[in-house]
Amino acid sequence: MRSSYKLNSGFGMIEILISLLILLIGLLGLAGLQALAQRSEMESYQRVQAIVLLQDMADRIKANRQASYCYGFTASSAQDTQFLGSSTASVTPDPTSLTCGTGSATYEATALSDLADWHQALLGASEKKGTTKLGAMIDARGCVVFTPDTTTTDNSDGTYTITVTWQGINPTFAPASGTDCAKNTYGAENLRRAVSMVVMVPNLN
Repeated sequence: MRSSYKLNSGFGMIEILISLLILLIGLLGLAGLQALAQRSEMESYQRVQAIVLLQDMADRIKANRQASYCYGFTASSAQDTQFLGSSTASVTPDPTSLTCGTGSATYEATALSDLADWHQALLGASEKKGTTKLGAMIDARGCVVFTPDTTTTDNSDGTYTITVTWQGINPTFAPASGTDCAKNTYGAENLRRAVSMVVMVPNLN
């Protein structure tokens, strides 16, 4: 009788241990799902922020059409080095380096101010904690490439390809071919995220 009691007690202890193991595995799985959800949420948040910055520059170009050419600071062949947003960017808004077509000095000054503001927005200056800038994506960078309309003589006519890039949380895949803004600046290309928009600025004169 006593042996049967000990045997039943042993089986009961094993059942408890198995139940605890199953519970532990379930909790670990739940923690993993929660971490995955947080990473996905962060990725979505960064993409939304990038689209906001993209639209911001598009609106600035449209609003200052008279000096729109000033905004195309990125050479098509140098998108991997000519970008704004990084504190070590090789290009910063410099009035002496801008080549503008039509427009008065006032319009050109507005363009320069817009580029400087966009640079700060890419750095996250819209939101700070102490001296740390938090209002943008991780390592946000931006390019504006101007492609002239060869059918006109006005060098401000054409399209402006605006691209915003940032560093993703997890490796996925590299941006599409031709999307070269800040290329090779994030360690691995499958960490570089990018969104682009093409803005057309016709001559309305």
